[in-house]
Amino acid sequence: MQCPFCGADDTRVIDSRLVSEGDQVRRRRECSDCTERFTTYESAELLMPRIIKHNGAREPFNEDKLRAGFLRALEKRPVSLEDTEAEIIQIKHALRAMGEREIKSRVVGELVMEHLKQLDQVAYVRFASVYRSFQDIAEFRDAIERLESDSALAKSDT
Repeated sequence: MQCPFCGADDTRVIDSRLVSEGDQVRRRRECSDCTERFTTYESAELLMPRIIKHNGAREPFNEDKLRAGFLRALEKRPVSLEDTEAEIIQIKHALRAMGEREIKSRVVGELVMEHLKQLDQVAYVRFASVYRSFQDIAEFRDAIERLESDSALAKSDT
């Protein structure tokens, strides 16, 4: 690490500790030449996979699009911003955990629906209706009936 004061290349680590819930390492360093001390922060660079759109186009993962879709589905619903952000973090983690360089947008959409189903069922139906392009009331009814049967199964398992 180069010293920010004198530009020397020889610095040594005096102290290291985890910060930000273990996502970063804070290091106190000392320059061997000028003896000035400074702090550096180190974190892993985790790349998100590229998204393959329905038309075959490829684009970088866009967290803002993910958040906008969530917020649109959750509009006027009693879900806290903290819960929304936690779900977004979980989805990003799941995408990284797949270990793929490229992922189809359909996979992202299905993940969003899975998380919305657990978070708020009305938001799930809203998102699904747009995502799956519901054409009539029967498709809404089918989605709601599947939700009801899924929650009945979940209740019987507990």
